[in-house]
Amino acid sequence: MRLRREGALFLRTVIGRAYPRMVGLQREKSWLVFDVLLPLLQVSAFVFIYRAVQAPPEFTGFVVLGGAMTAYWMNVLWNMASQLYWEKETGNLEIYMVAPTSRMAILLGMALGGMVATTVRAAAVLILGTLLFRVEIALTDAPALVGVFLLTLVALYGMGMLLSSLYLLFGREAWHMSNLLQEPVYLLSGLYFPVRSLGAWAAAGASLIPMTLGLDAMRQLLFPAMTDFAFLPVHYELAILGGLSILFVGGARWALAYMEGVARRQGRLTVRGQ
Repeated sequence: MRLRREGALFLRTVIGRAYPRMVGLQREKSWLVFDVLLPLLQVSAFVFIYRAVQAPPEFTGFVVLGGAMTAYWMNVLWNMASQLYWEKETGNLEIYMVAPTSRMAILLGMALGGMVATTVRAAAVLILGTLLFRVEIALTDAPALVGVFLLTLVALYGMGMLLSSLYLLFGREAWHMSNLLQEPVYLLSGLYFPVRSLGAWAAAGASLIPMTLGLDAMRQLLFPAMTDFAFLPVHYELAILGGLSILFVGGARWALAYMEGVARRQGRLTVRGQ
């Protein structure tokens, strides 16, 4: 009975925190226009560069897919990793901490709500980019593509949940860290080019970012003619993404427990008293 009540409370918390983010997508429809058009402008720039140097037409597809996945990274960075720090700055964090529910459920609800809202934007960029630039897709394995996509999101949002606790622990550096991580990840994850171009060691290091392997695997499944540019076989990347999902979600759980321990022992939520 107790486990049932706790499970029901966990589920209600997840729904309660996901709901505002999904509803917010409907209330601010003007944001959707900017969230779609601005990434398309950046995608267009890279497409024209590849066409100017007469790169294979599949590179246009690489760019469009990378532009769609950009929306997820931005959501993880600004609406997940920095979320608890912003809640602290606005005075809402105390409510989360005293609420008789799991902090993990709160973060999971934020992640699911952000994931749904961002998927609408990413799908719009992908569809418009595919139609506008006439991208030819040759899907070879639909179940594998769905599996890669879902595992990439689980690992990516698990990273966001972990970073949200770490940002809160280290105080004011959260804003600077978000700015610092934004552009380098565009490079390291190979958003607009095959990550293999970075070299084996650099690509291996960049694989700690879930989007790196996720993009590489999805490109192999959608553009099989370009497998020569692949970093690793798809089944290897699936296995690594599964490991990263466990690592980041488990790390987020540990970081939340550590944060609560600091709050109980020292009466504050940062390691530097900020």
